[in-house]
Amino acid sequence: MIWAIVPAAGRGSRFGSEVPKQYLDVAGQPLIVHALQALLAHPTVQGAVVVLAEGDTRWPGWQSLSDKPLVTCIGGSERADSVLAGLAALPESVRPDDFVLVHDAARPNLRRDDLDQLLNRGRIDPVGAILAAPVRDTLKRAGDDGGIDGTEPRERLWRALTPQLFRRLQLTRALEAARDAGVAVTDESMAMERQGHRPLLVEGSDDNFKVTTPADLALFEFILSKR
Repeated sequence: MIWAIVPAAGRGSRFGSEVPKQYLDVAGQPLIVHALQALLAHPTVQGAVVVLAEGDTRWPGWQSLSDKPLVTCIGGSERADSVLAGLAALPESVRPDDFVLVHDAARPNLRRDDLDQLLNRGRIDPVGAILAAPVRDTLKRAGDDGGIDGTEPRERLWRALTPQLFRRLQLTRALEAARDAGVAVTDESMAMERQGHRPLLVEGSDDNFKVTTPADLALFEFILSKR
């Protein structure tokens, strides 16, 4: 059985809403509920740690969801700080060598078969794995004046998604090392890479997107309407 960490301490300033995006309503439920339900629906996921912002008054105080336990803790100003807090808040039953999942609170459209693939392949890898999608668009490098300086080759480029799957102690040490070096890592894999690890890429669905703009929220609402 595996526990998940869901960092939800962000303010969602890029979204442009007074309400943090993880609490925006979609089909009668906050966005974070859709993300949690997608995780907890998997029989291998035992429970989740939700990492909240200091002074968060919108969290309803749930202690369980989908008949599985929820634990909460307070995160920090950076994603890595919040994930570290979540790692520390895991139950004592989660051993240092056990795998844990880290999943974005604003990534609500996780597919069951993608999570199956991540768990099946990642747990036999010595490091762990992340869901990712190959870059399919042509990439342009911009100059300071807004003009195009060149076209970048997209071969071997992937977009990192979540969940990401790593061992509890290895991930803790990698995030602490990045913090101590003053490096702001943008995902957990980046911290592991800095330690010389090579996580496995597991191809996931393109529609496992992170809600960052109002258009993303509208897309998720449309997807739900078609289910």
